[in-house]
Amino acid sequence: MNCLCRFCQKTLSQTLVDLGETPLANSYVSADDVKSMVLEKRFPLRVMVCNYCWLAQTTETISADGIFKQDYAYLSSYSSGWVAHAHRYADEMSKRFDLGPNSKVVEIASNDGYLLQHFVALNIPVLGVEPAGDAAALAEGIGVPTRVMFFDETSAITLSEEGIAADLMVANNVLAHVPNIRSFVAGFKTLMNPNGVATFEFPHIASLLGSIQFDTIYHEHYSYLSLTFLEKLVSEIGMSIFDVEKLPTHGGSLRVFICHPGAHVKSFVVDHILAQEVAMELDKPSGYEGFTAKVNKVTSDFLTFLAEAKLQGKTIAGYGAAAKGNTFLNVAKVGASDLDFVVDLNTQKQGKLLPGSHIPIMSPEKIKELKPDYLVILPWNLADEIIEQQQGIREWGGQFVTAVPELRIR
Repeated sequence: MNCLCRFCQKTLSQTLVDLGETPLANSYVSADDVKSMVLEKRFPLRVMVCNYCWLAQTTETISADGIFKQDYAYLSSYSSGWVAHAHRYADEMSKRFDLGPNSKVVEIASNDGYLLQHFVALNIPVLGVEPAGDAAALAEGIGVPTRVMFFDETSAITLSEEGIAADLMVANNVLAHVPNIRSFVAGFKTLMNPNGVATFEFPHIASLLGSIQFDTIYHEHYSYLSLTFLEKLVSEIGMSIFDVEKLPTHGGSLRVFICHPGAHVKSFVVDHILAQEVAMELDKPSGYEGFTAKVNKVTSDFLTFLAEAKLQGKTIAGYGAAAKGNTFLNVAKVGASDLDFVVDLNTQKQGKLLPGSHIPIMSPEKIKELKPDYLVILPWNLADEIIEQQQGIREWGGQFVTAVPELRIR
């Protein structure tokens, strides 16, 4: 069956990588629910590249309301590094765009209020839009007004008719999560004031390819984005990109600034990064070739490490029950006989099992109690933060392990 591009509707013919069938990356399993384990659903996880608009995308579209449910387990505030990043963003944007008590900041996919709380502290009015009810309730609890809804062009019209107009709109790491990316971005045009600004942060596909970040591929990430593609999208809906920043977050991200045409002066950085993408051939099929072989080497090296460590009688734990780790473990076919346990700060995950691998999730306090020889950091993008927090494992000779982009023991 032919797959059509989610954006331009052209037939897709180039596969970036096929990761087999995996469960939904945030569908944690109750440890005492044998039936759920047996009936656990798996879905094809394949990414193809459109050779017309250059959008890389999953071919299996799982409905968003089947993923971002009331009890969606990801909460941004459990990462101190991510909260600090949000705090810096609020300070920088409020100064750059002269935001104050008469301004309005609207964040799409505002989660538990991790970012908007910093604008509230600056006495800047805010509104969060978040589809997961539990996360929205947490945000409300810290003084961040939040609407529980999916955002698109239709819901933007509804909010606009209620009198909401934004001076700054924020969408951090949400573009990839949107099946209908055209309608989503068009909603920003509807809700932004004439001189308003929107910023999109997203993992850059150049980093995914260059650092073999295949574990950032999972079903709730429908798209893998370049500036080349985003410029086409923004232009088609009648908006303009006027600035871009490179960020270290998620292993290499872009922060893209958009506005109504002519509202802000375009920076030279936009064309500079577009030229870098051309140099990487991200506007040609050749730029996306050879990725599968690189993925296979990463998983093979990690499985060799596990096998050798087990032969030596070592205990191995994982840190971080997050989506990217679940993708990695399922693609590498790692199970509970390979990793003894995984720890996570999120109490909603503790006591459950990871999807697919069924490795038990415990509190980080278990590290000191069980003293693993190796601690595998699954969210490698937070490795520095986690190593600093868990220096205690050095007391018994414990070592940290990361597997992406290559096996590293430290």
